[in-house]
Amino acid sequence: MSDPAARGAAEEASAFSHPAVAPDASVAYGEHPDQVIDFYAPRAGATRAPLVVALHGGAWRAPYDRAHLTPFVDFLARRGFAVASVEYRRGGGIPRQGGAAPVAGRWPETFDDVAAALDAVPELAAAHLPQADTGRIVLTGHSAGGQLALWAAARHVLPAGSPWRLSGPPPLRGVVALAPIAHFGRAVELGVCGGAVTELLGGPDAAGERAASADPSRLLPTGIATIVVQGREDLVVPPAVADAYADAAAAAGEAVGLTLLEGVGHFPLIDPAADACAVVAEEIAQLAW
Repeated sequence: MSDPAARGAAEEASAFSHPAVAPDASVAYGEHPDQVIDFYAPRAGATRAPLVVALHGGAWRAPYDRAHLTPFVDFLARRGFAVASVEYRRGGGIPRQGGAAPVAGRWPETFDDVAAALDAVPELAAAHLPQADTGRIVLTGHSAGGQLALWAAARHVLPAGSPWRLSGPPPLRGVVALAPIAHFGRAVELGVCGGAVTELLGGPDAAGERAASADPSRLLPTGIATIVVQGREDLVVPPAVADAYADAAAAAGEAVGLTLLEGVGHFPLIDPAADACAVVAEEIAQLAW
């Protein structure tokens, strides 16, 4: 398909064409309705299966929840993984005055939730997903969820005094970030998701200070094995964002794997019908096993 916009629209339609897949268990990690984790058992009946913790995308905006990621999550379960799909508080459902899209993210609630969920996963999985091996956790996320995955893996290098900071590296085998909004400066320059990064940080007046605690490209090196999977034809989060993150990692003395997929846009990475989705599963397997 020669028209990039038409190709992107077709890829999005394909990714969203699959019916939602119900979890095997759904467990709260807090009191808010969005503070919930869905657990999916490995479909082949495996035990001691690596646990993939998944964070959905959607520009941190309320209308986009974990439901659209369930076909991808089920795909991973059918590949032999145990999976925990995390919901978290996002922005409002009504556009900001003068805006066209719903507000992106809540500060600090979005980050409060991701930190709390990741801290709770090992204990909750032990109780509700006994097939999972919580000693082999791989974190993944798509788009805005990719940013949150990279951030969650970097909590031990957050600025001193941050309420989300860990005293040591989180117990992860690694991170596979899918088309992540991984470099805030480059994303803002490119207008990714209609200014969602600035909204996530609470507006232009607060963005500069808060980015130091939220921008993955400023939380390096982590010492956590990290792979970024990116479609070269992505119009939603262009490859330049992933390139900028990889450059920032290299400047910090850390090697980040960057898998660039030819002829692939934003959504095939989470579309079970797309070859790119199998590539993602293989990248996760490389870290998990």
